[in-house]
Amino acid sequence: MASDTDKLNEECVIKQFAPQFQGTAGLQKATELFEQEARRLQQLGEHPQIPTLLAYFQENNCLYLVQQFIDGQDLFKELQQQGTFSEAHIKDLLQDLLNILKIVHQQKVIHRDIKPENIIRRRDGKIVLIDFGASKQLTKTVMTSKKTIIGSLGYAPLEQMQGGEAYPASDLFSLGVTCFHLLTGTHPWELWKHNGYGWIPKWYQYLKQPLSQELGLILTKMLQVEYTQRYQSVAQVLQDLNSPPSPSVSPTKPKVATQSSCPKPAPKPSASPKKPKVATQSLRSKPAPTPTTYTLNQKNQENKNLWIITLLGIMGFSALLFGGSLRSLYTDSPSPTSISKSRVTSVNNSGASPLYSLETNSDSVNSIAISPDSKTLVSNDAGNTIKLWNIITGKQTRTFNGHSKFVYSVAISPNGKTLASGSGDKTIKLWNIATGKLISTLTGHSEYVSSVAISLNGKTLASGSGDKTIKLWNIATGELIRTLTGHSKYVSSIAISPDGKTLVSTSADSTIKVWNIATGKQVQTFSYGSSGASSIVMNPKGKTFISSYNNNINSLDRPAKLPGTRVAPVSSIESYSLRQWNVATGESTLIPFGSSSYINSLAISPDGKILAIGSEKSANIKLYNILTEKEIRTLTTHSGNIQSLAFSSDGKLLVSSGTDKTIKIWRLMDIL
Repeated sequence: MASDTDKLNEECVIKQFAPQFQGTAGLQKATELFEQEARRLQQLGEHPQIPTLLAYFQENNCLYLVQQFIDGQDLFKELQQQGTFSEAHIKDLLQDLLNILKIVHQQKVIHRDIKPENIIRRRDGKIVLIDFGASKQLTKTVMTSKKTIIGSLGYAPLEQMQGGEAYPASDLFSLGVTCFHLLTGTHPWELWKHNGYGWIPKWYQYLKQPLSQELGLILTKMLQVEYTQRYQSVAQVLQDLNSPPSPSVSPTKPKVATQSSCPKPAPKPSASPKKPKVATQSLRSKPAPTPTTYTLNQKNQENKNLWIITLLGIMGFSALLFGGSLRSLYTDSPSPTSISKSRVTSVNNSGASPLYSLETNSDSVNSIAISPDSKTLVSNDAGNTIKLWNIITGKQTRTFNGHSKFVYSVAISPNGKTLASGSGDKTIKLWNIATGKLISTLTGHSEYVSSVAISLNGKTLASGSGDKTIKLWNIATGELIRTLTGHSKYVSSIAISPDGKTLVSTSADSTIKVWNIATGKQVQTFSYGSSGASSIVMNPKGKTFISSYNNNINSLDRPAKLPGTRVAPVSSIESYSLRQWNVATGESTLIPFGSSSYINSLAISPDGKILAIGSEKSANIKLYNILTEKEIRTLTTHSGNIQSLAFSSDGKLLVSSGTDKTIKIWRLMDIL
């Protein structure tokens, strides 16, 4: 502390650095850092939330930097004195800091050392960002020597610590870690020194209080280890932070039909069925991690651990050489190197990445369903186990065991309390999602249950089966209401209209049938001639539905297949198309989309504008604009067949699953 006599004794701060070894490389590095901080503060000019530079000089081999005194307390001390921050306080802090960073980044400066100690809350409550000693001028990227340590361990991102690179996304990572520290009270350095960046995918496990889905998803994206998967600008974070909260979903609100998760035509089980062999291609050569971990594109764990040990060794040696605090050890290269534009990948380009990926221990994830509040995900794999996931954290929270054979389809009731599952054991089971307990088992089908759907009022359950019938059930009582007959081959998928009055079914008999749920009568029968419909999805508006079908003239001879398995082609040329149907008139329109692969799954966004398409032989997901009839983009991160797709009811997320043992969570704003 000092007083500036030239400015009426205004209080100021004098920063002094006196390295122990004069005339060494350490002095040169320290000089560079101090000069750098002075340049950055001068460049940023006078900003109410950034300290103003008053003077800089060198005297008697000591370096001095004089800047405005900020009357307040840093957030680390505030955390120690007052305890962890509430969600509301974190949101306010993000608003303040993001707007400061917006100015900093606009000046082509990256701070590179954001942490609670470098954030001061003034007595008037205003937030001030201090200590620009590690900051750097932004070119296309910022790079330093690979032996250079820039930033604070635990807060600095991988690219900054390992490769000497820094981007606006690097500051956003450090800000995310800062929020984590203030929310949990857990110091990231304590986690980093034991696990490196391994704690990042499980950051939510350290929470001591509930967190909203909105803030949870924001922090998850800020805390991605790979910088290309983070927010790429402050503006993107602010857009999410200031977007209205997800609307609550009532039973009467139209909900996107997720019959995209209905399986493809299923085979009739043999007398002594064998466990299906699923053709898969693992994302990695190493064993898959536990289901509660995210899939992160990091270096090999062995190399990462070696790097951490080496880095800690360098730190220890440097501490002996220079003495003083760890902060004074950080060095910088005065010559930034630019890289090609292709290195900096926006999340909105053709290489869009999912928000995160979940790896399971199963061979294939064949069907998924999302709860109406968009917080819970249900999946079933190539077996008889059903899994429940927290979408915000990616954590598996429960398993449902009770079916004796393959589970084909799952559905969640509109109130989010009941889970329905259809199985090869010829039963439908109803589960209490909160407790995991079995509510009831519905019997009556004489063959496997291929598809289940629940009406929007939550009163009626429909089930399609290999016995060629569709059954309607009273969910509350478990009683059979009626059986719909008319298909001459197995029923492959079903969907219920948003008003609960109409049911649509597809079958291997090459027809789509429209049924009146109240009377059980057939209203329409749409025939493909010699081609068969495979997948079907109802438009949330309720007036139309979209189906996929096989154009091959020999499609009727195509062998039925178990979800997740491959079958030998029955002809040398097969093609698959999409058609949109009017429920009332039976008129149809060909959607200008063609595929050489069997279309496994379809999903329509809640606003009825975006169609997601997943196919068998392709690991790609196609996004198609229904209104403009144009393809939007292709998502390519799966490495196996796409088995199921579903949009969240709030219209913010797309979830995909496949034979690569993964479930991927996509944010629509990142991929559209």
